Amino acid sequence: MSILIGRDTKVMTQGITGKTGAFHTRMCRDYANGPNCFVAGVNPNKAGESFEGIPIYGTVKEAKEQTGATVSVIYVPPPFAAAAIDEAVDAELDLVICITEGVPVRDMIRTRDRMQGKKTILIGPNCPGVITPDEIKIGIMPGQIHKKGRIGVVSRSGTLTYEAVGQLMERGLGQSTCVGIGGDPVNGLKHIDVMKMFNDDPDTDAVIMVGEIGGDAEETCARWVKAHMRKPVVGFIAGLTAPPGKRMGHAGAIISGGKGTAQEKLAVMEECGIKVTRNPAEMGKLLQAVI
Repeated sequence: MSILIGRDTKVMTQGITGKTGAFHTRMCRDYANGPNCFVAGVNPNKAGESFEGIPIYGTVKEAKEQTGATVSVIYVPPPFAAAAIDEAVDAELDLVICITEGVPVRDMIRTRDRMQGKKTILIGPNCPGVITPDEIKIGIMPGQIHKKGRIGVVSRSGTLTYEAVGQLMERGLGQSTCVGIGGDPVNGLKHIDVMKMFNDDPDTDAVIMVGEIGGDAEETCARWVKAHMRKPVVGFIAGLTAPPGKRMGHAGAIISGGKGTAQEKLAVMEECGIKVTRNPAEMGKLLQAVI
């Protein structure tokens, strides 16, 4: 079992004919059950054509009707990415994963408002995607560093997601699902949303949670973990050395008014029973210790 996606998930790529979309669709299709999962592409200017055997449709709605795809991954350029999300939401897909970086905040505010009350779940934008090891990957993560197991990973940082997975692999610990939620200030799923899924997943035994400076999503999740989580959680916050008023690479990783610092987040996480490390090289070691 896994959360969000599995070996039977049917996926379409919005932006399949662009350089990035083509490359990563190919890599995802060639991973595990990918040949059966990646069933459609969307490009209104190339409807009726195909990408290496994958049919291209003019709209998300048509791709869904013709192939049964319920998930979309978006590689559309930033000025058009929010509109691509809107189209997927209007087509009532189950899940949309937006990889695109640099989507205008104003566009995402409007899109998030339009999504209220709709069934579609959004991950991203500016995220590496989701992988259920040995079943399916949707996004830009290197599939070969993962293997199936019972540890969940949720992270705002793509690079630190890979680092956490690498450390787990060194200790022979596979992953149930790895979710890169992205670091933009206006995005879809938060840590708490994914943590609830892991808590309910019978095939996840423990979770690594990686956060970043800025905002209060990690603190909100930590308080939920204290009240409800039945499984051990290990945490790390990127940006320990960032001074107030400064940011890391992600648009959402900015400290405002002295709030949202790494130390503040780690303190709340510790108070809530999450085992934290201040050294990113020790995430896997700490996880192994708690299980």
